[in-house]
Amino acid sequence: MRRTLSALGLAGAVLAAVVAVPIMDASASPAAGPAAGPVAGAERAGNRPLVVAHRGASGYRPEHTLAAYRLAIRQGADFIEPDLVSTSDGVLVARHENEISGTTDVATRAEFAARRTTKTIDGTRVTGWFTEDFTLAELKTLRAKERLPQVRVTGTAFDGRFEVPTLQEVIDLARAEGRARGRTIGVYPETKHPTYFASIGLPLEEPLVKVLRANQLTRKNSPVIVQSFETANLRKLDRMIDVRLAQLLDATGRPYDFTVAGDARTYQDLAKPAGLAWIARYADGVGANKNLIVPRDAAGNLLAPTTLVRDAHRERLVVHAWTFRAENQFLPANLRIGTDPNARGDIQAEYELFFGLGLDGVFADHPDTAVAARAGLAQR
Repeated sequence: MRRTLSALGLAGAVLAAVVAVPIMDASASPAAGPAAGPVAGAERAGNRPLVVAHRGASGYRPEHTLAAYRLAIRQGADFIEPDLVSTSDGVLVARHENEISGTTDVATRAEFAARRTTKTIDGTRVTGWFTEDFTLAELKTLRAKERLPQVRVTGTAFDGRFEVPTLQEVIDLARAEGRARGRTIGVYPETKHPTYFASIGLPLEEPLVKVLRANQLTRKNSPVIVQSFETANLRKLDRMIDVRLAQLLDATGRPYDFTVAGDARTYQDLAKPAGLAWIARYADGVGANKNLIVPRDAAGNLLAPTTLVRDAHRERLVVHAWTFRAENQFLPANLRIGTDPNARGDIQAEYELFFGLGLDGVFADHPDTAVAARAGLAQR
C-alpha cells in the first residue's frame, strides 16, 4: 500500500472559486518512501490515485452483486469492494450488513418468515433477517434488490435478477475480468462486525485467510487490501497474513472493539498524529470518512482541509477516502446543482479537490466518474 507521493494539481482558480475554501498544495506533503506496488502486475502511469468501486458500481446496479462488480471493472475501477459477513455454515458472502431485508427479497419469501428476529449488533437493536441464520444454499435462493430505490430508481430495474455472491465468486470474477482486459483487478474486502461474529462462534478472520491462501493472495504485493472499522481484527490479521491492511476511520463514534475493551479513544483520536502512529504499527493505510479530510459546516458547506492526509503520509500510511457519490444529497452544499436531491451535482469538482490534497484513492459509487476525474489529472 505504500507509494511515493507526488503533487496532484487542482483545477486552479476555477475550482477554488467553486468550493470557496483554501486548498493545501499536495506537494507540501512529505514523501512516503519507496513504492511497494499498489496493484501487483498492473503498474499505473505515475502515482495516480486508486479508484475503488464501493460495493461495485452501486450507483448503477444493486450493490454487492457480480453485476455491480463487473460493471465497475468495465468502467475502469482498480479495486472492487465486497463487504463480508458470514452464513451459518461459515461461508463469507458479500453484503453491506448481516441484516439483509434492505438488500434482498427475503421479506417476501414465505418460507423464511419465521427467521425474522431481533438482535443486538454492536450495541444496537436490529430487527430483520440475518445472514448467520441462513446456510449458503438457503441464501443463494434469495435475490438482490436496490438498497436506495427512491434515490437510484434505475437500479430497481435489476431487482430480483442477481444472487448474493461469495467472496470466492468475487475473486473469480476479478481474475476473469482482469484476464479479459489485460490488467489486474484488486479486491478490497471489509470485515463487517467482526466482534459480533466472533461472539456467535463465526469469526471472520480464519475463513478470510483460508480463502486468500487458497487463491495464493497472501503477500504484501498481492492485489488485496483488507479493511475494517474495528482494530482488533486487523491486528489479528496482521499476525496471520501479509496482505495490506487499512484501518477505516469514521467522522464520529469509535471502533466497537474499543467499546468492548473499555478503550475511550474515538475515530477522531485515531485520525490525529498519535493515533495514526499507532495505526501504522499494524496497518498500511487508512480509509477515512471525507469529513475527516475536508470538514463541512452545519449547512453542509466545505471548510478548510485538515492535515490528516499529510499526517498519515508522515507515518507512511496511504489515505483512501469514502464515499464519493454523484447525487446532490451526498455532495457538499457548495457543489450541488439545482434543488433535486437525487440529481447529479458537481462530483468532478469534489474529486479535483480531494485529489489535489494528495489523496491516494477514492471509494466511489459511480466508478466511471472517478476514472474520468483521474484522467483529467494527467492532462494538466
